Amino acid sequence: MGSFKGAAKVDRILVVDDTPDNLFLIHAILEEEGYQIETVDNGSEALAKIEAEPPDLVLLDVMMPGIDGFEVTRRIRRNEKLPFMPILLITAHDQPSVAQGLDIGADDFIRKPVDFDELLARVRSLLKLKHSVDERDQIARQREDFVSRLTHDLRTPLVAADRMLALLQQGAFGELPDGMAEAIGVMSRSNQNLLEMVNMLLEVYRYEAGRKTLNMIPVDLKELLAEVLQALSPIAIDKGLKLESNLDEYTALVEVIGDRLELHRVMTNLIGNAIKFTDAGTVSVRLTASEKTVQIDITDTGPGIPSEQKDSLFKPFWHGKHQRSGSGLGLHLSRQIVLAHEGSIQVTSEVGKGSTFTIQLPTHL
Repeated sequence: MGSFKGAAKVDRILVVDDTPDNLFLIHAILEEEGYQIETVDNGSEALAKIEAEPPDLVLLDVMMPGIDGFEVTRRIRRNEKLPFMPILLITAHDQPSVAQGLDIGADDFIRKPVDFDELLARVRSLLKLKHSVDERDQIARQREDFVSRLTHDLRTPLVAADRMLALLQQGAFGELPDGMAEAIGVMSRSNQNLLEMVNMLLEVYRYEAGRKTLNMIPVDLKELLAEVLQALSPIAIDKGLKLESNLDEYTALVEVIGDRLELHRVMTNLIGNAIKFTDAGTVSVRLTASEKTVQIDITDTGPGIPSEQKDSLFKPFWHGKHQRSGSGLGLHLSRQIVLAHEGSIQVTSEVGKGSTFTIQLPTHL
């Protein structure tokens, strides 16, 4: 008695050609190889089918009336909701169109009249590419799901420990013995740092997995920066640093459309880093507004960043060589947030002369 095996997934191929004979021949050849074939004779219908049920591979004639193969390719690649699907262009020998097709996103081409052995070889090659990309994406999703679940699970005991330590510090269980209060304080700070790292890791993976929902509203950056500077000024005062800004130059609102909490996170991280890594001198925050963009420059007189480290600065888990480096997630998360707001973040620095982080945000998305 034979054992039952689950049926393997059959690759679906969409063939698009306005010539009935070509459609018939390609359909017959590919179907005989065990592929599931659908055919259409125009670009409009092809795009509708692709959007409704994306195939594993598209065979696409370049020259068609109405929407030609180039435009179909361009629209497929422009649609970020579609999964990756290889595109094989079919072009006549006298059409100097191969480079143009590859430039706009096609993966390969074959010339008419089609050699069927060559067609099958190219189809097999592109389907291998499709399977490889799908497998990579599945592994990435599994990793993201694992990290998301792990960070959620870690938060529960950390929050519980944080509350218990707070109760101990408040004397809820009686007066602490000599020396115990200091030890509990160290434990509480360490636990809070770990909780902050877990929360930041969770946010990073939400952005990278495309699962972060932003609450986009008009945000007055002048007001937001003033809040951040006020909150961080005690730290600067303790270090003997001068905290400067040009916010008083603006009497009107300086608005962008964004998520206020996320932008607050970015400014707190960047200004906080500037204070943290500067031992003497000044941390300056400068706001520059124009009709289309708003720019924030955060400048410090800290040790500066070596040129060989600048390319790695915004990578996740990159710590740098400074002894006060943190989790290596703050700058990476800040960049993710700024990019989600269709902005940019850059750094200029010279060793021994400080650094300037520059954020540019559009006034309207």
